[in-house]
Amino acid sequence: MSNTYSISVETGGYRQLDLFAERCGEGNAVVTVADGNGVAIAAHTMPIAERRHHFSIAVPQKSTVTVAASGLVVRFGYLSECDDLLDNGVRYVNMNPSDTDWPAQPTLEQIYNRFGRSGAHFEPFARWMNDPNGLCFYKGRWHVFYQLHPYGTQWGPMHWGHVSSTDMVNWKREPIMFAPSLEEEKDGVFSGSAVIGDDGKLKFYYTGHRWANGKDNTGGDWQVQMTALPDNDELTSATKQGMIIDCPTDKVDHHYRDPKVWKTGDKWYMTFGVSSAEKRGQMWLFSSDDMVKWTYEQVLFEHPDPDVFMLECPDFFPIKDVEGNEKWVIGFSAMGAKPSGFMNRNVNNAGYMIGTWTPGEQFKPETEFRLWDCGHNYYAPQSFNDGKRQIVYGWMSPFVEPIPMQDDGWCGNLTLPREITLGADGDLHTAPVAEMEGLREDTVDFGAIDLDVSGEKTIVDDAEAVEIEMTIDLANSTAERAGLRVHATEDGAYTSVAYDDQIGRVVVDRQANAQGDRGYRTAPLSEAELAAGELKLRVYVDRGCVEVYVNDGRQVLSSYSYASEGPRAIKLVAESGTLKVKSLVLHHMKSIGLE
Repeated sequence: MSNTYSISVETGGYRQLDLFAERCGEGNAVVTVADGNGVAIAAHTMPIAERRHHFSIAVPQKSTVTVAASGLVVRFGYLSECDDLLDNGVRYVNMNPSDTDWPAQPTLEQIYNRFGRSGAHFEPFARWMNDPNGLCFYKGRWHVFYQLHPYGTQWGPMHWGHVSSTDMVNWKREPIMFAPSLEEEKDGVFSGSAVIGDDGKLKFYYTGHRWANGKDNTGGDWQVQMTALPDNDELTSATKQGMIIDCPTDKVDHHYRDPKVWKTGDKWYMTFGVSSAEKRGQMWLFSSDDMVKWTYEQVLFEHPDPDVFMLECPDFFPIKDVEGNEKWVIGFSAMGAKPSGFMNRNVNNAGYMIGTWTPGEQFKPETEFRLWDCGHNYYAPQSFNDGKRQIVYGWMSPFVEPIPMQDDGWCGNLTLPREITLGADGDLHTAPVAEMEGLREDTVDFGAIDLDVSGEKTIVDDAEAVEIEMTIDLANSTAERAGLRVHATEDGAYTSVAYDDQIGRVVVDRQANAQGDRGYRTAPLSEAELAAGELKLRVYVDRGCVEVYVNDGRQVLSSYSYASEGPRAIKLVAESGTLKVKSLVLHHMKSIGLE
């Protein structure tokens, strides 16, 4: 590959070009911009000590400019700074030589018109993403920030990406919010949260990450808590305020991250995940009167399993049932737990406990650890309260190779937003927020369907993004396993979403997939649910993943599903017995506006 190359860019109404570049070799690394007559209007050189650099370059509006790169490769780029930026979003620019099937200024439709790209789920324009961050509803707009590595399709130095929406249905891509710039975060701006202070203004809290030995992970992590203040109500940029909580390295085994902030009574509290010096997974509690100076109080919670060495992405919030009884929920992504039966089957597993908490005391759990989501790919959820509801997003982590989407220049997506409620059964339920009905473009009602022994019925010949609402009459079905085969292609590949009568569980089974990781996951049904003789499934099938909501969100399974080439049918199937479906409704879904 040549170290010098150029593209033409139509600036339209934008005033700035943002390029995230990686040095090639040891010589000078330069980006130059020339106008339509070839006259140079800007030249920027990467600092000699840097391997990667974010260039922010002023460009004239409504012009054609030539952007040339020498001694570097631009991995990620976009036009920004325009009137009504929130509503218009950024415009992506492709200068990565490896993305040869994209034009220099691809439309989002061109980018997302690929087989595995999701339409109803958020995923990055390109490169790697992971944890949702800084979730909030502020000044009439929903904001989702997320961990982004703009230089590659695997995990690397973290930035904060950003999308926003006025209705949670139609989203716009915004400029990258945070990139590593301070010494304490030189190797990554790690996860954090957003909170609205007593003055009505929003504040960000996040973890600054650097390698303890200054070069790589062989010497462990050095992590501290940081804060930043938005520069405007649109949250398109922020000013970092620096470190607010240092790491007591003698008491911590490297891991010390992911702050969550809330207010109880007259005091502000912060918790984050810690691996203690004894390598026990803990959440520490700090308090503050002014949200700036923080005082350590105590260990809020220590995981009882000695194999669990870290509690990532912690969450902590109160919740009330329909009668107004309040409980506290502690959530975390446990690292180190060993598989046991159907539990903890993923590399790491995100879950929660329900209990009580009084300021000045530790959290007192009243339940065992329960999974937020029983699927193959759910991790690092973060919740927030919009004033009426507790809403949660999760990251669909690939976890296990092979990962086909990396070959297409990107990796990762978020789940649909879910509302958390405390049910009459004393457990948490997570169902899609009501706004998700706004994704429905049309509806097909199939009514009741009966299948004979080992019967099969094609529901739709080719489906890209659909929602299916289905009620199975368990009492009058005899099949050992019955349900849907989604992403069913002509080569015989499919993903099964079914009820398995032998184990009394809902199953997402990828054994017939032709691409990606396989395996199966299951969600339990309670004795009461089984005795009811009826099972409600709400299944979201997108181009590259599925989400299965069981009995109004009492359980959920989220899994990637990599379809083979060709039409992707959805079939209703009964295995070794009959199936009686009381109702089946299919909704075609539109995109969330990011394509």
